[in-house]
Amino acid sequence: MKKITIVTGHYGSGKTNISVNLAIKLAEAGKKVTVVDLDIVNPYFRTADFGEMFENKGIELVAPMYANSNLDIPAISFDLERIASDDGYLIIDVGGDDAGAIALGRYTEAFKQFENDIDMLYVVNCYRYLTRTSDEALELMYEIEAASKMKHTAIVNNSNLSHETTSETIDNSIGFAKEIAQKAGLPIKYTAVPYDISCKAENPMPIEIYVKKIWEQ
Repeated sequence: MKKITIVTGHYGSGKTNISVNLAIKLAEAGKKVTVVDLDIVNPYFRTADFGEMFENKGIELVAPMYANSNLDIPAISFDLERIASDDGYLIIDVGGDDAGAIALGRYTEAFKQFENDIDMLYVVNCYRYLTRTSDEALELMYEIEAASKMKHTAIVNNSNLSHETTSETIDNSIGFAKEIAQKAGLPIKYTAVPYDISCKAENPMPIEIYVKKIWEQ
């Protein structure tokens, strides 16, 4: 895994859950991990919601001002370039859609010094509204790249139906993810698979479901 992992995707794609899982896997392997919550748009599903769990795992969380409050103000007050220069791994959870990626674009120049050690992952879910076709998913991916002034390096297939996800749910999404990857000229980095489910994916990433809807908590 590269030093810096940037996770993007449409609202509901599960990018925050992917970010949390990546951070915890690294921490449990004894690595130093910092998670930066750049989601200044969506007040409901943020990595900032996992501060206590991260603290228990030894993961540092850096979140925008007013995260976990009833204010949804895009206030970023931290030095991301300095954080990226520190030892260990950095995972950045970017706000959904191109509007959220504008915050990442503030750091494009600073990240050029790390360009060979950055993975920018685009999380897709074929069961979510507005990204149910490869063309819809790709259109959003390119909008995120334009807003952030950065290029994705790989696709993460996180197609799921929440607690109704089955092996068939995931198997049926493999062709969708491959079509996106082929059109974009990018590899599929992972296919996210809940621990209690098996599938036919070539590169499964076992995950826990940490991010839940309010009525599921």
